[in-house]
Amino acid sequence: MQAVYLLLGKRNCFHKLTLILIYILQLWEHYGYCSQKQSLFRHLLELLKRTAVHGESNSVLIVGPRGAGKTMLLKCVLRDLLEEKEAQKNLLQVHLNGLLQTDDRIALKEITRQLHLENVVGDKVFGSFAENLAFLLEALKKGDRSSSRPVLFVLDEFDLFAHHKNQTLLYNLFDVSQSAQAPIAVVGVTCRLDVLELLEKRVKSRFSHRQIHLLSNLTFTEYLERVQTQLCLPDDFPDSKFAQDWNDSIQTLCEDKSVEEVLQRHFNSSKDFRSMHMLLMLCLSRVSVAKPAIKPADLLEASRLCFADAKANMLHGLSILELCLIIAMKHLNDVYEGEPFNLQMVHNEFKKFLQRKSNSMYNFDQPVIMKAFEHLQQLELIRPADGSSAKTQREYQLMRLMLDHSQIMEALQKYPQCPTDIKQWAMSAFG
Repeated sequence: MQAVYLLLGKRNCFHKLTLILIYILQLWEHYGYCSQKQSLFRHLLELLKRTAVHGESNSVLIVGPRGAGKTMLLKCVLRDLLEEKEAQKNLLQVHLNGLLQTDDRIALKEITRQLHLENVVGDKVFGSFAENLAFLLEALKKGDRSSSRPVLFVLDEFDLFAHHKNQTLLYNLFDVSQSAQAPIAVVGVTCRLDVLELLEKRVKSRFSHRQIHLLSNLTFTEYLERVQTQLCLPDDFPDSKFAQDWNDSIQTLCEDKSVEEVLQRHFNSSKDFRSMHMLLMLCLSRVSVAKPAIKPADLLEASRLCFADAKANMLHGLSILELCLIIAMKHLNDVYEGEPFNLQMVHNEFKKFLQRKSNSMYNFDQPVIMKAFEHLQQLELIRPADGSSAKTQREYQLMRLMLDHSQIMEALQKYPQCPTDIKQWAMSAFG
């Protein structure tokens, strides 16, 4: 980093700010792992070491709410594990995610790809998932054919794999780990506390029932200290004077009452460090050469962006026609007390509005209105009502509005150059 700094030039303020971002991101990565989890760290490290070094198969679940440090715990354990020469030489890793590998066929393809066994499998045909997996593990035999290379399977979003048909992937992985066919470790990462209840009996019987629970017991004082720690620059920062000035400004920022209120609101909303980092990153993005420090106003603006209603913001980008259709749906919801509606009903409500206007600036053809209606469905601002028949003509398919009254009215107030008559129509008691 020293060489990078000298290369960029000491007097270049912009590059100093770039270095600040780099250092702070490195600190977030380094200190994200909490020291209170040292015992869990040692336990998991020992478990995986027995697989990587001694060839013992294991399975374990890491359970905890989002942002509790599950992924960071595993990342730190793997970092220390790979410092062992034998583990670094032999251990293979397969990382699967329940959001990406949505069925066992896709998961098996990904396992084959990550183990670099595409050429070994070739065009071979297997009778079952188990045969295919067994062949892959057999192909990992060492050169002397006496022992297999240990494989670590990391299943992120583990609970989603439990929704696969017959839980075939989980059954075979746990079966291999229990029967010692090959040295493998299966590590599941999930935020579902009731994840064991999702497993079939035959899968559950092959699982070791080892669980590592990570729970967040952070107080607001600790949260405030963590914010300050995350933003402060280290002592070895190349420009010590700049670092001192920056750290003093961060301390002043954290002592500000308005800043404390904003952070208290975020703490009450979520103790997740990812949401904290998002807030701080939005603040850092407002730092510039002309304004080389974070001000309370920056934090207030970042907080407003974090808490902004995403669906209400989507309304700002709609066309006038689409906005009119949303208002017509709002009136239908008010009249029929939330009952589903169809395009024909919305069109009729819109025509009532047009009949009261002398100008024809809002006159649109039926195909154009249909296209606007379909676009609202693509944006998920409306969705088909439950039990709605797919065979029904599009004009008569029942839909529900996914926005409430306050979101629509808030969006109208912020809509750029919204015509007055449309605002009045939205605020009127009757469409």
